[in-house]
Amino acid sequence: MSNPTLSSASGPIGVFDSGYGGLTVLRSIQALMPEYDYIYLGDNARAPYGTRSFELVYDFTLQAVRRLFRMGCHLVILACNTASAKALRTIQQRDLPLIDAERRVLGVIRPTAESVGDITRSRHIGIMATPGTVRSQTYEIEIRKLHPDIHVTGKACPLWVPLIENGEYDTPGADYFVRKYVDELLACDPLIDTIILGCTHYPLLLDKIRHFTPPHIRLISQGDYVAHSLRDYLCRHSDMEARIGREGHTRYFTTSHPDLFDENATVFLGHPVQSEHIDL
Repeated sequence: MSNPTLSSASGPIGVFDSGYGGLTVLRSIQALMPEYDYIYLGDNARAPYGTRSFELVYDFTLQAVRRLFRMGCHLVILACNTASAKALRTIQQRDLPLIDAERRVLGVIRPTAESVGDITRSRHIGIMATPGTVRSQTYEIEIRKLHPDIHVTGKACPLWVPLIENGEYDTPGADYFVRKYVDELLACDPLIDTIILGCTHYPLLLDKIRHFTPPHIRLISQGDYVAHSLRDYLCRHSDMEARIGREGHTRYFTTSHPDLFDENATVFLGHPVQSEHIDL
């Protein structure tokens, strides 16, 4: 049964992340489809999600999804690997039919998993992600469904997000921990020829990761894959596409301090933004 408080008027695409990393996904989506309206919601006050329990990540993510629905979004992208791993399936299967069966929530893991089959030649890939995403084994599960012949090795990188969110991603300390985690992953499986950067923060470390990775290994950064998957989805679902506003506007919301969000968001987006505070 549809929620009578939710509007059926056209609205923006909602993009949610626990912090700033989802801005790299939003940037790719905007570059490919600038005509649509977007709302970005960062739960910065409760970030990071990567070390939190499945139950807490689910509760926090559902709160954000409900809020974005009330703000007029018919479609929400969980631009957060941890939320996609720990909350997406339950929200899709259990909550959406009760909230509004016509609304949709999509994640970032499936589009990335779909892409690797055409990229890897050795059929050995690595996942570098937060501890929560690695523990969930969601990438392994999704890739096994699509490409059962691919061997997947996960490597948790618990210090990468703190380095990025504290502005330390371009320091010698970052060099040390990038090299450490890359070396540990490849020691587990020397046949890896493709590495998925399974956290939306990691594009800010992309140059360093590439520097410490053998040149034959392909690095997959999620933004472009998610953006193209979303465009394909909208082409296949014209009823949803018709519900999206088309004025090219983007609004930014944070559960933390807007001034701090604006300062850090500029690093991720490459241009200044003006955000608003929101409570979940």
